[in-house]
Amino acid sequence: MPPFSGFTSSETFTQVPDSFIRMMNEIEDVAELKVTLYAIWRIEHIEGNFRALQENDFETESLGLSVDEIQLGLGKCLERGTLLKAQHEADVFYFLNSPRGRLSAEAFEKGQWRKSTQGYAPLNKSNIFKLYEENIGALTPLLSDMLREAEKNYPSAWFEEAFEIAVSRNIRNWKYVEAILARWKENGKDERKDRSDIVKDADRYTDSEFSEFLKRDYPDEDSR
Repeated sequence: MPPFSGFTSSETFTQVPDSFIRMMNEIEDVAELKVTLYAIWRIEHIEGNFRALQENDFETESLGLSVDEIQLGLGKCLERGTLLKAQHEADVFYFLNSPRGRLSAEAFEKGQWRKSTQGYAPLNKSNIFKLYEENIGALTPLLSDMLREAEKNYPSAWFEEAFEIAVSRNIRNWKYVEAILARWKENGKDERKDRSDIVKDADRYTDSEFSEFLKRDYPDEDSR
């Protein structure tokens, strides 16, 4: 197994209740531990008010568990009380046993929630807004619209590298980051496996190389 390369400053973080940390020494089953942590993570990243999971949301590949092991883990979570199971008609959902989760589970069983109200955040949701705020500055409504448009136009895996190149050249504006993305899209991107090459090769990304892309219309970030 290759060594873990480390956490990054641009990734999102998941809040884990202190009470769960205190009970970890009581959890002996790996499936229960994985299912609980996965549920906490997935539910926190659900958009909207209806925050719950169905059994098929617990992905075998992500968890490293078989379907039977996931079902066993869910059963132990229900026995311990970390998760709640609620059913309305043919739909079954799992909720965190939190104040919000308890209210939602009760409302769902009474038919006050519909499955269509659920909104999942993508598992690989782009951090483009966080990357912008950390590397460039505060967002404006116009720039927020442009970032949302960029999410539609470019692969999410490109964003962090494009920001790193801009920062390494001390060109902290969206116009330059967008120029990098546009060039990759139109001319092809060199998918280097060694991320240390990003900063090393940053000098390749010159203003003259991006002149065509930099001429495009962007909001003036210096005037924010």
